[in-house]
Amino acid sequence: MQRLIPFATTLEPGSSRSNKTGSWRSLRPEYVKNLPPCNDTCPAGENIQSWLSHAQRGDFHAAWQEIVLNNPLPATMGRVCYHPCQSGCNRKVTDGSVQINATEKFIGDTALEHGWQFERPQKLTGQRVLVIGGGPGGLSAAYHLRRAGHSVTIYEAMPDLGGMLRYGIPSYRLPREILDAEITRILAMGVEVRTSTRVHDIQEVMRAEGFHAVFTAVGNWMPGRVDVKTTGDVKVLDGIEVLRKVETGEDHGLKGSVVVWGGGNTAIDVARVALRVTGKRPKMIIRRDMEHMRAHQEEIDDALAEGIEFFNLHTIDEVREGEIVLERMEADDRGRPLPTGKYVTVAADSVVMALGQSAELGVMEKMGITKAGDWEVPVSPGMMTCVPGIFAGGDMVPSIRTVTAAIGHGKKAARNIDLWLNDQSSPQREERTIATFDLMNTDYYPSANSHHRPKLEADERIVDFREVKGSLTEEQAIREAQRCMSCGNCMECDNCYGFCPDNAIKKLGKDQGFEIDHDYCKGCGVCATECPLGAIEMVAETI
Repeated sequence: MQRLIPFATTLEPGSSRSNKTGSWRSLRPEYVKNLPPCNDTCPAGENIQSWLSHAQRGDFHAAWQEIVLNNPLPATMGRVCYHPCQSGCNRKVTDGSVQINATEKFIGDTALEHGWQFERPQKLTGQRVLVIGGGPGGLSAAYHLRRAGHSVTIYEAMPDLGGMLRYGIPSYRLPREILDAEITRILAMGVEVRTSTRVHDIQEVMRAEGFHAVFTAVGNWMPGRVDVKTTGDVKVLDGIEVLRKVETGEDHGLKGSVVVWGGGNTAIDVARVALRVTGKRPKMIIRRDMEHMRAHQEEIDDALAEGIEFFNLHTIDEVREGEIVLERMEADDRGRPLPTGKYVTVAADSVVMALGQSAELGVMEKMGITKAGDWEVPVSPGMMTCVPGIFAGGDMVPSIRTVTAAIGHGKKAARNIDLWLNDQSSPQREERTIATFDLMNTDYYPSANSHHRPKLEADERIVDFREVKGSLTEEQAIREAQRCMSCGNCMECDNCYGFCPDNAIKKLGKDQGFEIDHDYCKGCGVCATECPLGAIEMVAETI
């Protein structure tokens, strides 16, 4: 197997150690630990570079253990995360981003296959924490709080845990057996659950049940609506409700020619579900042009491949029996849609409105917590509301609304709840330089094309709810992990040791790195120039 990491030049060190630097050196090299851009862009706060280093050696158990320090749902996230880490990956500039998301899916599935479990805490703190909402944010918070030794109870309004993972993301993207297995693993740590239980008064529940703190992440379940003229016996359905009812087997209302109004990820999910339910290709009515759609590009591409018809730069003017009237729009130079007064009519038996959702915040307002904007709860950097001991996260706080962000909020809130319960303040965040591409020396990295996970062909996948995306093989996962360039952090490639003309680099042993003997270093900067990783900086000499 071709070596994909940088190679040492293995030059023999010179004999210049008899000549100490003296006082003429103006710059000196220092080893640094910069922040990899993949880590920086991960909303869940995973140490991606670290777990990839385990995966590239084939140690998937160690890789899984590193992932779950921050994210307890890797098999789930390997399927539904929109992987901003890959957009940040420096390798995209050379031969394509490392397929981090696909590798995480493989590791998560491997953990389930082998039955790897979380340790159940043996030492308990005696503190009880209530988690309201059993979606990704709540599950993440419960996991991290339980790891800290707290007793945790999840109150969930729906019959099953999972939140939007179960009731908002179709099973062709996230098989329910995968979600169930990862949830079961969290509950096995001793997390208590009360499903079909809606909280109406948080402080009353705290007093009655003896909870010391609360984390709430109820999700965006309230559908956005706009008034539209409707004539005849036509029902305008709500997108998020349609997805929930398809999941639970209720009457969802999808029939015949389905029209979906909206251009976000939920709208695309509804359209793709409608295709599978009705067998007819639906139409999507989207005010924006294709370039400015809110949906993720991969979701757009999949929907187009499945034959879903996009009416970009259109909006619904009227819903009639068996048809809808659309007004054509035109985009200005900023991409904003403007009305034209021109109309077109298309057939429609079912109309679904998927124009965004918001969280129901009445339970927060009851405690005197005011909204930040129309539907968000303001929180501190530690995720606490203005009411001491009441923390919030996920879709109901100002942030990007993704599953990954919710998992990151749950972790952050849990760690701050633990500090708050112990009368400790949050540590000051360490500022780190991001290891951008310009700090790298990529000449030492051999070209290695990415391994993209397979995907069912469109004509195969539209007939049922089978999972669309396949998986990497073990060999492909290892190979993909080996494409990681270890941006900003020493991986002991030996280039500095081999290039130093003064024999001033000392090896400290495997996984211990190097140190520089500045008595003999002349400050020439060759080590920094030839470091593939940007892990050496030249800094001003201090006198």
